[in-house]
Amino acid sequence: MPPSTIDPRFAQPGHPPATIDEFEGVRFLHLGTSWVQGAMRLAKPDTIELEYVQMMMWTLFQRAPRHIAQLGLGSAALTKFCYQRFPEAKVTAIELNPNVIAICRALFGLPDNDARLDVREMNALDFVLDRANHGKFDVLQVDLYDQDARGPVLDSVEFYQGCRDCLAPGGIVTANVFGDFSNYDKNFLHMEQVFDAVAWLPEVHDANIVVLAFGEAPELDFAELYERAGEIKRRLNLPAKNWVNGLKEWMRDHS
Repeated sequence: MPPSTIDPRFAQPGHPPATIDEFEGVRFLHLGTSWVQGAMRLAKPDTIELEYVQMMMWTLFQRAPRHIAQLGLGSAALTKFCYQRFPEAKVTAIELNPNVIAICRALFGLPDNDARLDVREMNALDFVLDRANHGKFDVLQVDLYDQDARGPVLDSVEFYQGCRDCLAPGGIVTANVFGDFSNYDKNFLHMEQVFDAVAWLPEVHDANIVVLAFGEAPELDFAELYERAGEIKRRLNLPAKNWVNGLKEWMRDHS
């Protein structure tokens, strides 16, 4: 599935070019390589197409967030979904590559910035280390990959400490960990050093694993979580029961 011809609008020098291809009604985002950086079903542009990206939704633990941030824009699936489905929340997205922002606005339906939406071209590490952002976010969604996709671009203890510092009380980080096998243990160990509780959900496809990290360890009442999962399925059409099953499996294996 080779990426399409490079469009000069999405190929500013100094950053990997953003390219697309389409297959069976789905538009895929690439950074000039074959690695998929995001996807959108053309008939349902406001849904989340990829299963692991759905798993990065934090709705089991945050029902009415005031401020949500994405570190790494991808195809803007999480940014659009949070902006549209949580109208009381502000949404901030941090993306280093201007080509990604441009292609998301042109071909993936990303709205322009407004009073609730703030898409910023900047480095995610600078963002989380900025004291002005500390204590501000109920949710951080972290999906940071370059064109080679060998592992998260940012995965140090310093970075994850910055993520925790950005959380408001009761906040949660959901992070995609993908790449070489050694990345999983490294990221998990670094997260465990700074968060009160860390768990990961079962791999769904292509070795993407979603990690949940909590500023304060939550009380897990599985009966309540299954009830919430039903609400999430009805309201947002997300397969949250699978996530509760995965958490239950995690707790059993790590108790």
